[in-house]
Amino acid sequence: MAWPEAARGFVGTLLRDFPRPLGPDDAPPWSPAPGRLGSLSQAEAPAELAELARTFLGSRNAPPLLAASLIHAAIHDILQTDLNEFKKQSVEGEEAGDHEKEPLLDGGPLQRCFFNKLWDVCCKWQKQPPPPPKPLHRYLQVSIHATRNTRRKMEDRHVSLPEFNQLFGLTDDVDRAYFAVFDGHGGIDAANYAAAHLHVNVAHHKDLLKNPVEALRESFQKTDEMFLAKARREKLRNGSTGVAALIVGNKLHIAWLGDSQVMLVQQGKAITLMEPHKPEREDERQRIEALGGCLIYMDCWRVNGTLAVSRAIGDPLQKPYISGCADSASFELTGAEDYVLLACDGFFDTIQPFEVVDHVLEHLMQNKGDGLKTAERLVAAAKESGSSDNITVLVVFLREPKDIMSDCLRDPRSCSADDCTGNPLLNFFSSEKNH
Repeated sequence: MAWPEAARGFVGTLLRDFPRPLGPDDAPPWSPAPGRLGSLSQAEAPAELAELARTFLGSRNAPPLLAASLIHAAIHDILQTDLNEFKKQSVEGEEAGDHEKEPLLDGGPLQRCFFNKLWDVCCKWQKQPPPPPKPLHRYLQVSIHATRNTRRKMEDRHVSLPEFNQLFGLTDDVDRAYFAVFDGHGGIDAANYAAAHLHVNVAHHKDLLKNPVEALRESFQKTDEMFLAKARREKLRNGSTGVAALIVGNKLHIAWLGDSQVMLVQQGKAITLMEPHKPEREDERQRIEALGGCLIYMDCWRVNGTLAVSRAIGDPLQKPYISGCADSASFELTGAEDYVLLACDGFFDTIQPFEVVDHVLEHLMQNKGDGLKTAERLVAAAKESGSSDNITVLVVFLREPKDIMSDCLRDPRSCSADDCTGNPLLNFFSSEKNH
């Protein structure tokens, strides 16, 4: 279906279901997670509202490019509104100190106003759809699967944004796509927050266009600082590891905190792109001890006897030992790359990178080159290998899965797993890494 017809069709259906804007006593047609939008700072509002809209429009099967464009237009309109009318009468978080007493917004009325902005955009687009968005030049197919597994709660979150440009109104001719996995510990608040805010901070970073890897790395720290302010207001204590990949043109940029990981498969060979932040890593041990912290072995090495990771978003009671400063790296994409995989430690604790290649190839052969359920197969493999943790796997195919399978069948030796020790790509990454 052509763009104008698809746009008119979707917004027409939405307007039939919601024939008028919300009144002051009407509930918005979504249910934010507990504690997400009771009150929030003005800086937090765009990301939180966009996340609500992404979930809402996704539940209605909105075409992703259309949903991203709708959200961008509605966020633009809400930011033209005087948000002072949504300020709460009392200021929360006074224990944080005078310099952090910023007026907070009342989430309820703000959500209603935002939905009405979204409704207004739909009314305009029903009459005159916007120009069609520019599709990506690069081939991307995304496979995602996540499971609570045997844990009592699911504390992982993930984000897949091939429509990054449309969500943020970037109209140049450069491909951009963003993917991330967050693994919460001690609660879900930090992972929820990072999943809503990190890509927004990247998009608004002053150096996104000229230095995207620095924008990605610094946005981790900004997200950490923003969450710590929320944690002080609301007495939150949890944290989250995170790994993000930003594809910009022919470059892959990655950044990470903790032990969630990203790996690349190139011509059937697994390439390690990063080293997780674990307390026993020599540079991490030295950093923690220099700050006055210690490492204690309790089934594994833990910072001050608590956390088994040494960097994360949040964890206010363990700062500065648990650092919010991310590492980052960049890699040039030549066209020979098969796929990028992001996953939490619930996957990588039981599946080695070289095993990923075998599992993916076997899945493609069994499914005649259909890659859509690849992540589901990998999650099942991790469970079969003994993982009891939450598991999230996000696979981004950079070539047609059928072509990947065909190449391996033509030359099986090209798909053998390699020991990455001494790989020249690792030397490249170590020189690019930012500490």
